[in-house]
Amino acid sequence: MDERAISALREIFGERLKDSLEDRICYSFDATGKEFLPDAVAFPLTAEEVRRTVLLANEFRFPVIPRGAGSGFSGGSLPVRGGVVLSLERMDRILSIDTENLVAVVEPGVVTETLKEEAKKRGLFYPPDPASLKFCTIGGNLAECAGGMCAVKYGVTRDYVLGLEAVLGTGELLRTGVYTVKGVVGYDLTRMLVGSEGTLGIITKATLKLIPLPESAATLLAFFRTNGEGARAVAGIVEERITPCAMEMMDRTAIDCVREIADLPVPGDAGCALLIEVDGPEASVSQEAGRVRAACSRFGATEVRLSTDAAGREKLWELRRSISPAIRRVNPVKINEDIVVPRSRLPVMYDFLSDLAARKNLKIVNFGHAGDGNIHVNIMISGKDEDERRRADDAVEEVFRKTVELGGTISGEHGIGIAKAPFLEMEVGPLGVSVMKRLKDCFDPNGILNPGKIFVSESAARP
Repeated sequence: MDERAISALREIFGERLKDSLEDRICYSFDATGKEFLPDAVAFPLTAEEVRRTVLLANEFRFPVIPRGAGSGFSGGSLPVRGGVVLSLERMDRILSIDTENLVAVVEPGVVTETLKEEAKKRGLFYPPDPASLKFCTIGGNLAECAGGMCAVKYGVTRDYVLGLEAVLGTGELLRTGVYTVKGVVGYDLTRMLVGSEGTLGIITKATLKLIPLPESAATLLAFFRTNGEGARAVAGIVEERITPCAMEMMDRTAIDCVREIADLPVPGDAGCALLIEVDGPEASVSQEAGRVRAACSRFGATEVRLSTDAAGREKLWELRRSISPAIRRVNPVKINEDIVVPRSRLPVMYDFLSDLAARKNLKIVNFGHAGDGNIHVNIMISGKDEDERRRADDAVEEVFRKTVELGGTISGEHGIGIAKAPFLEMEVGPLGVSVMKRLKDCFDPNGILNPGKIFVSESAARP
């Protein structure tokens, strides 16, 4: 970066601009494990500081990479072409929680769990619940359109966004959306920004919808001998017109990872497990839990455990939550994909994944949000064997092709970033890519914002 640009940035941020090697290393990586060193890291406190940074970037042609907590799995916050990482972690205020209109206004650095807890204190509920909710931020959730376990009933992040404030790639401050439940004036720029991975604008404020907190909940853990039985039980529960707030599926590979470390007995013949939670008014929860239990038994469950108290429910959830820390016992390097297929095709996809692991001689651990067809495919490799890495890369492409063939999508939660950019056209086609690039040019004509993401051939900071 031009030294004049660094000096101009220091006039904006003072000591909140960091350019030592140690500071830059701290913001050079994310959950992918990949590393790219930025030229500097800045910590804005206001939308005006963000705006002035982007204006400078246009003048000196350096990239600006917005960053939340760096918990993403697709490389969306990596400074792949240098430039300034704009860490929004200090813009962390909950500006208001309106209990009359059920609306929260927050800055992008608010930790997701913090918002959920503050809403809960008022008898309200912010449903999006990514696995990283204890440390990920609202801004990152918006950039990636994060999902989570509750998506089957409550939807994903974009379903709770009423309006945004964002700095475009031109340095202009745009306000989109409404404060009301309804609003259909013009193009939906709010939805266009959500999930755009910081390539169209840097979100500086969000107006979010809240809903009443569910009265009660019940959790069931059901074991099956095969994935086919478990997947058919998922379909059977949906056919019963029950919409659980969470419905997680773990195949034998995932169960085997946690069998020894989870403080929960697992049947020896368990080849699949479903973790299902229902919520709502107490009377309906009791009734729905009974119907879910019956459906699981009807489709071959060998055992079904049920708990309605908080401690017991947490105990059942331990099996699911133990997977991530246990999975690296299989192999140290994880290639984590988040495909989604129609629920009816889950048995086909799980069979395909089992066959793929055998054909490629790879260890693949599968689990995910069965209620919405989302499977986390974890290809576990040593990281030391080039042939193993090649087989893993080939396997990823096969997984994506099969997903699209089944009418699914190659990313349900993690976004495209750099990890899935080579496969974007596989799903949306050449015209879809072309239209997206034209939109990018409109919002960010000089290629300032988060270059190198989503599009393989995208150039950075075009002169």
